[in-house]
Amino acid sequence: MIDVMKMLKARMYMKRNEPFLYSWHAYVGYELDLFKAFERPVTKFDVADALQLDEALLEQWVSVGVSIGHLKEAGRNRYKTWNAWKLPKPKGQNSSGVLLKEMMELHIPTLLSYPEMMREGKRRHFDEEKHAPTVAETSRLLEVLALPKMAKQLKEKKGGNVLDIGCGEAGYIKKLAERFPSTHFTGIEISPTVTQTAKRLIAGIDNIKIENADLWKYTPDAQQDLILMNNVIHYIDLEDRQKLYHQLAGWLNKEGVLSIVTPIAGSSDSPPFANVFNSFFSSFDNLYRLPTAEELAEWGAEAGLAMLGIHTVIKEGSWYIVQYQKESAGD
Repeated sequence: MIDVMKMLKARMYMKRNEPFLYSWHAYVGYELDLFKAFERPVTKFDVADALQLDEALLEQWVSVGVSIGHLKEAGRNRYKTWNAWKLPKPKGQNSSGVLLKEMMELHIPTLLSYPEMMREGKRRHFDEEKHAPTVAETSRLLEVLALPKMAKQLKEKKGGNVLDIGCGEAGYIKKLAERFPSTHFTGIEISPTVTQTAKRLIAGIDNIKIENADLWKYTPDAQQDLILMNNVIHYIDLEDRQKLYHQLAGWLNKEGVLSIVTPIAGSSDSPPFANVFNSFFSSFDNLYRLPTAEELAEWGAEAGLAMLGIHTVIKEGSWYIVQYQKESAGD
């Protein structure tokens, strides 16, 4: 009876891990541009030769793809991409593949190191420069989803100054700057590599300025009408977050708006990823746990910022956009 139970448990865990195959296969296809390579019926040899890939490993990837419905046989030893609407777009097209890449290369390896970290009592160190390009791409995808909220704020303000803290590759403010030419945009980014990419991407747009700067050492040239801070809070020590809110409030004009995109710490009834994110951030000695909704309201109130609302960006990942407005002196 005990052996039967062991077998049932083993089968249960294999079944539960089956969905991982879909993510793994999609990640490899995205990273190596394989779904694009198989857009039309083609042999494994031709793809391996064209992309200079190991043919035996490509054959295994194709076999898995056929079994899970990402690829289909097309006759004469040829295969083609199938159910393309389920798969990530190629790189450079605001693809959901960047989320897969971050999950597979950063989140999952970190979570798998939990036994070692728990035994040794040591945290990992997050290499910002190494992972900056991937994180910047992920932020850019999230910002596309949050873009309508920002456009609404700028439409109401009709000009003024906008500061984007941790602007990444500036894809977000580039779109906004093109849409609102009378508004002046400044983006600051701590990574020199990402800053250079951002400057190249916004070349020729007169109402954007990109600076390589540390948030704590930076002071804007003018008061701001809108401050954007996306996916930055988890880099800020818990003890410094209230201080940060006071600093940002001091940079805002009267009735200026602070807009923050961040995952929010989950409770026991939250989607699983909300809690997994906290497990990930807690694994590093230079990253910090996610804020709760209550903390976000408290930090804003202490800094004289009235919360306008919390809106969902991606529910499954517990990503939200939180907006505040600076209160008038008499309020």
